[in-house]
Amino acid sequence: MDTFRLILQVVLRPQSAQGFVLLLKRWTVERTYGGLHWCRRLNLDYERLPASSEAFIYIAMIRLMLRRLA
Repeated sequence: MDTFRLILQVVLRPQSAQGFVLLLKRWTVERTYGGLHWCRRLNLDYERLPASSEAFIYIAMIRLMLRRLA
């Protein structure tokens, strides 16, 4: 599927699998969203401008990446 110049790839669980199966790409996305929820300001929409919200998302991601490097 090609939408807005992005290629979306759906990661499905294998049909033959039973129990818990680790899906690598999905795990990466969920881990990133989980890390962003530690930033209290991102949980509610306090900002008036979308640019301000985007800036705080960048700040939160920089913080996450620095913590992973250290």
